[in-house]
Amino acid sequence: MKRSEINEILRAADDMIRRHGFTLPPFAYWSPGTFRDQAATARHVIEARCGWDITDYGAGRFDEMGLFLFTLRNGRLADLTAGRGMCYAEKLLISRQDQLSPMHTHVIKAEDIINRGGATLIIELYGSEENGGFAGDRGGQVMCDGILRDYGPGEKLHLAPGESVTLMPGDWHAFWGEGGDVLVGEVSTVNDDETDNIFREPIGRFATIEEDTDPVHLLVSDYATWLA
Repeated sequence: MKRSEINEILRAADDMIRRHGFTLPPFAYWSPGTFRDQAATARHVIEARCGWDITDYGAGRFDEMGLFLFTLRNGRLADLTAGRGMCYAEKLLISRQDQLSPMHTHVIKAEDIINRGGATLIIELYGSEENGGFAGDRGGQVMCDGILRDYGPGEKLHLAPGESVTLMPGDWHAFWGEGGDVLVGEVSTVNDDETDNIFREPIGRFATIEEDTDPVHLLVSDYATWLA
């Protein structure tokens, strides 16, 4: 993806987030220079990979297969292992109309996916094999706003604004917006995008960036190089 394209996606995402009554934290609007200056005091933000995140899953077709994310807060894996402390994470996502977030599951993370506003969020579900692998002939159970429901293999949930689903490790899922763009909330256990995203097809999690202009804001995938 070109940096100029990423900058435009960030601006459009911030506008949509504000239109739905949310305001991002101050560090969201730091310039790369400010981030460098604040790196010592913002150590947790950097190490927890909080902030802007855009992916085309390495396919180079963001409009067809991609996702915008902003990680608002993220806990510590050490706390999760200990069973106490900061064991949670929270994100805002934007799933554009017909923009696929491809089939995947998690080994550790349980998550609530919440339609925070906009159009309808479609979530396609499959169950797992005994070893956790994708099972095209199996369904399972999820909770939708606390109500338990069965799902069949390939069943599609239609979440209107305000509705949510709780996904556990082993619930294979893909999602996209139907009828327009959707602002999505994610509340979960500690998030680890490096190791805990298991995709059905071998694809990348982070975009390769062509630096055709300066970044407006750093992405979480920029931290290792820009703040080294």
